[in-house]
Amino acid sequence: MTERKPAGMTHESWVDKQIREATERGEFDDLPGAGKPIPGAGQPVDENSWLRDYLRREGVTGDGVLPPSLLLRRDLEHLPERVRQLRFERDVRELAEELNARIIDWQRMPTGPHVQVAPVDVDEVVDQWRSERKRPATDSPAATATTTRTPRKSWPRRLFGRS
Repeated sequence: MTERKPAGMTHESWVDKQIREATERGEFDDLPGAGKPIPGAGQPVDENSWLRDYLRREGVTGDGVLPPSLLLRRDLEHLPERVRQLRFERDVRELAEELNARIIDWQRMPTGPHVQVAPVDVDEVVDQWRSERKRPATDSPAATATTTRTPRKSWPRRLFGRS
């Protein structure tokens, strides 16, 4: 659009003329997505669809737009799963203490929707973690593989080939 609209022409007819001339020059040929349907065409328009599309395009999770209270609530709900994946008691304590610190900070100056969020008992989380680690997993394939394995020879026997 390098030229200005002539004074005697309506805006709509001038735009139509610009489009027609660009089409004749072939400026719309080989555009990306040419011949493909428009995404979401024919579907009802959601007022937040632009936000979902933007977040998906940018690869951003919804965590950035959630209020702190809802993030804390979600982290509390996922705490048992996260703890189960940890190998050391020190890491379990650090995770629970870090979550408690975030909860206490939020309780001092709550923002966003008010959600019931309370600090967790760190010792109780650690005790639960210990009890789950002591419990034998009899249904898992790893547990059955360790029970059916033949004992290994000691290293001198393996090294020198003695039975």
